[in-house]
Amino acid sequence: MDRSTPAAHATGTLTVSVDERLFGSAPDYVLGLIAVPDIEVAATAPEVAALLAEAENALHGLSLGKSDVSALPTVAAWRETYRVFGVNPNRFPCAAESLLRRVAKGDRLPRINSVVDLCNAVSLTARLPVASCDVGDIEGELTVRPADGREVYLPLGAPDAPEHPEPGEVVYADDRGRAHSRRWNWRQSDVIKTDLGHRRLLITVEAVHAGGREAVEAALGRVGDVLDRLTESRQQPVVLDRTVPSGALFTAPAAPAVR
Repeated sequence: MDRSTPAAHATGTLTVSVDERLFGSAPDYVLGLIAVPDIEVAATAPEVAALLAEAENALHGLSLGKSDVSALPTVAAWRETYRVFGVNPNRFPCAAESLLRRVAKGDRLPRINSVVDLCNAVSLTARLPVASCDVGDIEGELTVRPADGREVYLPLGAPDAPEHPEPGEVVYADDRGRAHSRRWNWRQSDVIKTDLGHRRLLITVEAVHAGGREAVEAALGRVGDVLDRLTESRQQPVVLDRTVPSGALFTAPAAPAVR
């Protein structure tokens, strides 16, 4: 697929679901979603740059060590959930912990583009995994579920070296047998990385701690507020949990954002 060509992007409804087997071991799992049918992803955006720098500065001011980051309630919940699913969180930290560790020791995050930087800024503030996924090549269904080991995963930055997830490993899988993450949200696939240009994006926010829905909704609100100034096509958030484990996105053209 030519990912730089807008015409190649999917246009239909995408149903996102959470497999009920996950809730047996992660009963508080919440997945927040924002569908963005069309956005021009720019290299930078002044508002996003300021937001990310502010989040980094705030974390620098806390002087957290590696163990302090691991003990943050939202991170500790992910570490325990990873263990339950057979993943060593010291070797494979969740996406939020990876960012927090890097910034807590005094570093700055690499600037990728306006949308990825926005997700990173909100992730640092919310202490939750927040990701931008290009779903231009995904139609039909996307399910968060245990892998059966036959799925094909194209590693980020190395799509010519395909992998197969371990059986039981949680992945985002489409109905074409492709996995678009490894170890839940430790890494996303090269297929769904967010590049510059016109994109069809799905923003994800995840939590596994008790009462996480409120934190997810707040993070979705922060992302949505900025997206409204970057595009007129973003749709209202959808939140999935054990009571509502599935939702349809990209169901209709989005109304212009209120300015």
